[in-house]
Amino acid sequence: VEGLSGLPIPRYVSLSSGLANMRTGPGDRYPVSWTYQRKGLPLKVVKEYGIWRKVIDPDGTVGWMHRNMTAGQRTAMVMNGMQALYARPDDHARMLWKVEPGVVGVITDCLNHWCRFNVDGRSGYIRYEAIWGVDPTENFE
Repeated sequence: VEGLSGLPIPRYVSLSSGLANMRTGPGDRYPVSWTYQRKGLPLKVVKEYGIWRKVIDPDGTVGWMHRNMTAGQRTAMVMNGMQALYARPDDHARMLWKVEPGVVGVITDCLNHWCRFNVDGRSGYIRYEAIWGVDPTENFE
């Protein structure tokens, strides 16, 4: 399904700003329900209304954001406890390091339930199930 922007709905985006308001409705007249201070946080766009995007955050909070507060860069958040990053997309590959829940990184090369996950220049492969920000059937490079 396409939104008004011509982009797919739903889709994942990231926060483009270190300070962004989530509102209860699609417009400045709606009250701010949450203020985010984490540039790069992954969000899922589920609806569009003009310049406004209805989004869900990794905790499941739903609200509206101005489109300028989001970017197309794909990021993900580590979920479900400590997670391993591997040298290759394979459970038997060498483990490079572990990442804590809540860590946000850039994701690329997502294929067959693995994504390349980059945090501050250090990267490795992580399973889809270990992160929020990619759908189980999604593949992209």
